[in-house]
Amino acid sequence: MYRAGMDDVIKDGDPGAQVTRFILLGLTDQADQKQLLFAVFLMICTVTLVGNLGMIDLIRARSTLHTPMYFLLSVLSFLDTCNSSVFTPRLLISILTTDRSISFTGCVVQMASMILHGTGSLLLAVMAYDRFVAICHPLLYHAIMSKRLCIQLVMVTYAAGVFVSAPQTRNAFILPYRGPNVIDRFFCDIPPVLHLACSDTTVANVILLCLSALVTVPTVSAILISYAFTLVTICRMRSLEAQRKAFSICASHLTALSLFYGSVFFVYVQPNPGSAAAYNKGLSVFHTIVIPMLNPLVYSLRNKDVEAAVQIRVLNFSRKGIC
Repeated sequence: MYRAGMDDVIKDGDPGAQVTRFILLGLTDQADQKQLLFAVFLMICTVTLVGNLGMIDLIRARSTLHTPMYFLLSVLSFLDTCNSSVFTPRLLISILTTDRSISFTGCVVQMASMILHGTGSLLLAVMAYDRFVAICHPLLYHAIMSKRLCIQLVMVTYAAGVFVSAPQTRNAFILPYRGPNVIDRFFCDIPPVLHLACSDTTVANVILLCLSALVTVPTVSAILISYAFTLVTICRMRSLEAQRKAFSICASHLTALSLFYGSVFFVYVQPNPGSAAAYNKGLSVFHTIVIPMLNPLVYSLRNKDVEAAVQIRVLNFSRKGIC
């Protein structure tokens, strides 16, 4: 099963062993499916990089997009680019080669990066507050959502990511690992790694739950409160055209929220996460690889500002090419 890296496999009941490498089973063992999977994920990786980096360049180049909303969107695109870069290259390598092993240090770095860049949920909460201010206090929007405040909020999200990532990663890898070392995932996720620890993981799971709740509860609360006030304000608008415009402003962000929290819920909130490995793998792929590709599309579709900026950008490139 593990042609290359077979010597790295540690079986149960080997008290003298010390795990130095983990084996990531990946998505499939079927050789006839690997070429198709490699082509699909290579395309997804390319679209993700082009879409998110293109969005960042577009927002930077067009002065009409120099607003708090698009500044936060550019930060989200940067997070999605980093998030995709953590998982997709390793997945492509595991599909292309027979060696599925990852070093202990590599697993630590991968998990820390995953948690750090996974704090995009905090940024989604900031974006929800931005939509609340834009609809409920439109005359004070630029005064409240100043450039300084936006930068401070982004710095807070990164600081919170480091604050959560460091103890969660230490919490997982401070435990002894002597075997087995096979992870039925394509990346080092926290639950399956803790499952391999050779000691009681009750305390580790409690710490994981507390740290996750410390991020999730305030974030979800801020999003719900922001949109509660926003929806009340929209419903009080007398003009149907104003209501339609307000809903269109929130539509992209609500779609991104649904994709993010929907996938997180189905991946991690389950009575028995180990009961359906293939199901969990598919959802993990959607959460970690597909969503970063979809976000630029979600915020671009039916967005007249972005469409106009893209047309001008393409026209400028065409003129430079002709010259």
